[in-house]
Amino acid sequence: MQVSVFVLVLFWLCLSVYGENKHDGSIKHDDPMLNTETPNYKEYCVIGAGPGGLQIAYYLESSGRDYIVFEKGHGAGTFYNKFPIHRKLISLNKVYTGKTNKEFNMRHDWNSLLSNDESLLMTKYSEEFFPPADVLVQYLNDYATKLNLKVQYNSTMHDVLKRKDGLFQMWDQHNNAYTCKYMIIATGIAKPNHIDFRGSELTVPYEDLTLDLKPYEGKNVWILGRGNSAYEVAQHIMGVTNFIAMMAKTRTRLAWATHYVGDLRAINNDLLDNYQLKSLDGLFEGDVTVLNLKRSNLTGRIYTLEPGSNRDTIPGGKDIKRFQTDPARRGFDHVITCLGFKFDDSIFHPSIKLRKSGRSTSRGKYPLISPMYESLDVRNLYFAGTNTHSLDWRKSAGGFIHGYRYTVRSLHRIMEWNHHGVQWPAVKFSNPLDLLPHILKRVNEASDIYQMFSEICDVIIFGEDKISSKYLESFPCPLVSILPIVSGHKVPGSVMVLSMEYGKNFSGIGKDVFHGKRAARDPREGHKASLLHPVIYYYGKLFTPTDYISKHKQWVLPVPERIVSLIEEFTTKFDAERSHVLMFRRFIEDSIGVDMRHWFAEQCLKLSLTETFLPLGCQTPSLPAVTDFISNTVNATPTYQQPFVELDVTNGHRNYIKYLPRYITKLK
Repeated sequence: MQVSVFVLVLFWLCLSVYGENKHDGSIKHDDPMLNTETPNYKEYCVIGAGPGGLQIAYYLESSGRDYIVFEKGHGAGTFYNKFPIHRKLISLNKVYTGKTNKEFNMRHDWNSLLSNDESLLMTKYSEEFFPPADVLVQYLNDYATKLNLKVQYNSTMHDVLKRKDGLFQMWDQHNNAYTCKYMIIATGIAKPNHIDFRGSELTVPYEDLTLDLKPYEGKNVWILGRGNSAYEVAQHIMGVTNFIAMMAKTRTRLAWATHYVGDLRAINNDLLDNYQLKSLDGLFEGDVTVLNLKRSNLTGRIYTLEPGSNRDTIPGGKDIKRFQTDPARRGFDHVITCLGFKFDDSIFHPSIKLRKSGRSTSRGKYPLISPMYESLDVRNLYFAGTNTHSLDWRKSAGGFIHGYRYTVRSLHRIMEWNHHGVQWPAVKFSNPLDLLPHILKRVNEASDIYQMFSEICDVIIFGEDKISSKYLESFPCPLVSILPIVSGHKVPGSVMVLSMEYGKNFSGIGKDVFHGKRAARDPREGHKASLLHPVIYYYGKLFTPTDYISKHKQWVLPVPERIVSLIEEFTTKFDAERSHVLMFRRFIEDSIGVDMRHWFAEQCLKLSLTETFLPLGCQTPSLPAVTDFISNTVNATPTYQQPFVELDVTNGHRNYIKYLPRYITKLK
């Protein structure tokens, strides 16, 4: 008897650890963790051919890696075949910007993925500012086809596990086994979030809705939830309903106030007008989890009952909520739940237990990952696309195509160095005179630091001479403290970090973002800028991970030795001579102690006759006579000091306003 009990307990333990055996006898799977065979081996396996999966596939293809993408649907982007239900995207598709610069235009193209094919832009597919979802599906399928991405469709993967030898193994619906060294999950946040409460069976979930307006004509409708999907539903039906009530636990967050594109967008907020202008529709706060719904036998409508009550109710009955001004007291013909989506971990074998993001505000809807987009629970298990949004949730655009197309690129570059020894791409400069134009170019054109503000930065690594530098574009801000480990580039001395940021005390729920003094105008008050603007930090040496962890939560980076914020600009073109260019130049000069002005030949000749040290602007190959003179001068080190003196210099062609620092020359 005891032996039988022991056998039963052992059998139960095996089931709890390894789950149900779903595979045929042709593969060793009695203990799949101990398998040593490598059927259908690929170095990289990607699950999901949505935007995130296709973007990482593009980079794996471009770098010649051994990979495959598995997609359960018959084509790419099948999530968008159904969602959003009402078929209109809320991501911008601005066709006309007045510019031909592709990188600048990507700032206002929120649906396109990155590629080297100029035809693969959503602006080529639709001129609508908010395109139909069906157009995005067509675009994604063309993206996969034209770029020859290795996607295997109609492949529903399950039981993803990590074996004892470090390889991942999984099976499709036909019990074909696949193995890989690195696993990338790009399945998106695609599982509807259902909340059980008393009477929840009387509600209709968002995913079951249709475009038919007939059921809502002359009806009272209650929408539970207050995200974009909830307002999307209200926008669609409000023209035929009696009234709409909307309830959620938190206040409505307007994207224009929070600067977070996941909050309520203006395209779907007509209900707010109706509410404030008292046109029957409205919204109120309440906790969905404590609802107690019951359909009245008398009216057929759904009412909210006092907690604990089980009796049928009629309008005005004692079981109705006691507050007669309660928005729900008149009852509803339809109750619709729009409670968002979450990460679906059902593809994993029971041996893989992934923790969810601990942020209370995101309700654990994302997998817990490191800033390198790797699971904190399973080594070499990476995430791409909106699955990584826990890193910048409610802060930046990493949950949307125009944001995660850049985080996916960052993931690829991290893997290239860690797995294959390929350094992070860098632009090298021999002197800061050439560096400054590149900084200005990035500030005025780059889409990555613009869209992933405060999360993706540019990093400038100065050489030991403080003159030469390497420029690393689109680097994750949280990883700057471990830059050598992530990128393969050494940091011998000082660094600068460039980011785009909103004002620290400007954004937020309920704040007046349209107040009369919302825009700072004085270039000296760039730190008071409210809207998106460049900020550049200078560190004499690279700060440590401890410094980053202990920084103030509102700061993007730890306190630097020097910092400058450029004044905001109406069209985000930071190229004004005094307000932007001069501020940047002076900051770099202050930080590294080098004169960065450009000089005319006659000025350099005059300086060469009167000074023992010439500024870098005179030390150029285009001035051979001056260069020869420099080689014969005494080697001197300049010491920089304020203030600047403004001079009007005329050279016969145009007038220049020059800003000359005073130098104290110390001979070695």
